[in-house]
Amino acid sequence: MASSSLFAAARRLLSIGRRGGLLPVPPSRAVASSSRSNRAEEGTPPARPPTLWSTLCPLGKPGTLLVPEIELWAARSGKRLRPCELHFVVKDLRRRHRHRQALEVSEWMNLKGHVKFLPKDHAVHLDLIGHIHGVGAAETYFNNLSDKDKTEKPYGALLYCYTRECLVDKALAHFQKMKELGFVFTPLPYSNLMILYANVEQHERVPSVMAEMKSNGIVPNNFSYNICINAYGTRADFSGLENTLEEMEFASQVVVDWRTYADVASHYIKGDLREKAYSALQKAEAKMDEKDSFAYSHLISLYGHLGDKSEIKRLWVLQMLKCKGCINKGYKYMLTVLVKLDEIAEAEDLLKKWESSKNEFDFKVPNILLKGYCQWGLLDKAEALLDGFLRKGKKPSATSWAIVASAYAEKGDVPRAYELTKRALSMCVPDSGWIPEPSMIEVILKYLGDEGEVKDVEAFIDLLKVVVPMNSDMTEALSRARSREEKKKAEETTEAPREDSTA
Repeated sequence: MASSSLFAAARRLLSIGRRGGLLPVPPSRAVASSSRSNRAEEGTPPARPPTLWSTLCPLGKPGTLLVPEIELWAARSGKRLRPCELHFVVKDLRRRHRHRQALEVSEWMNLKGHVKFLPKDHAVHLDLIGHIHGVGAAETYFNNLSDKDKTEKPYGALLYCYTRECLVDKALAHFQKMKELGFVFTPLPYSNLMILYANVEQHERVPSVMAEMKSNGIVPNNFSYNICINAYGTRADFSGLENTLEEMEFASQVVVDWRTYADVASHYIKGDLREKAYSALQKAEAKMDEKDSFAYSHLISLYGHLGDKSEIKRLWVLQMLKCKGCINKGYKYMLTVLVKLDEIAEAEDLLKKWESSKNEFDFKVPNILLKGYCQWGLLDKAEALLDGFLRKGKKPSATSWAIVASAYAEKGDVPRAYELTKRALSMCVPDSGWIPEPSMIEVILKYLGDEGEVKDVEAFIDLLKVVVPMNSDMTEALSRARSREEKKKAEETTEAPREDSTA
């Protein structure tokens, strides 16, 4: 006790001495202290090391492996990989539909023993296998699970695989097995069956599943109510829709949100029940979060179907005000509505506002106006829009050029479609997922085969092969062009002596 107190006293004296400038400070501490004081003077907080998710989130390109990045992050940070952190990574990857990467991480977690798989983890893994490798692989994984791991969660995951693939017989047999094992005690399995019937367009069977669920003492949730409402709406059974909605509104265990009323409004619009649609839209607006940009955009879209310009403009102003500006998705919704209503001048003004905003420059936004120009036959304006972006140093995407090229092809101006398609192909990024319309390419290849020079056909095919495998249309166009050229040369050769003899 005495020695420890003496050491503590000595440490305090050394600390006081260094702070007062009486004793030298070790170099390493001096550097650290200096950097801290500099940061304090500059007013900038020290940079936080990147989290695991902030490192992985940007790596969404298909084919990018995440496990090497996870191991590298752990080595650099010196941190132990925590199960909760890895679970979060898999969960967020699934939410973003990055299923292949989620499966990669899940397999690695299990293989390396970073996480001891519980039934819920097996369920997630099974679902990912179904997404990537199909139902057969999911069944094999399920069959290889131990009996203690075959709880309601893996059973439910396999049922969802059958639902997603619209395998009615397998889903019904599996559901019956779940009932026999006592694994059907929540609304989720019933909801899966309801989704299945909706997916195979047997909407009339959805209400009977809902009735069976209630008869078995299982209380419906928001999800099951919404499936049933949409089933009635799809069949234009507005009496059934309204009865279900009324039951939902009085159910204590659920809260009707804006999406439900928006879905109801959509069905009323399709049924040309305008007054009821307006009533549902008003209820949707009253329920939504006033800072939810997507909610405004969705309601704007529905009012667009009603052709109500005043409500569209009112909600757009509110969206810009309440959401502190608007993201690209909001501009796309609004532009789509204006194009649908043939409001060309307003769509042009809105695009200028988008350009002046601080949003990321994404050609998916102006592409909406481009499509509008093409629908209205304003191809000169469409090309002028693209040329304007070029002058501003913005390179239009392959899709942008292809939109206008397709319009020229439909108009019968194949030479211009060919020129613009060349520009689209030259701008195409490999593995971007974009491919030109097969019908347009077929027309262009026929034109080149009949009228193009061999060098032009070869150059076009070289560009085309980057996104489309070599096919018979390409070889035929090249063959016809070469045949024409050879025939022309032969004719020139035979005509030359004839001219000499005449002379």
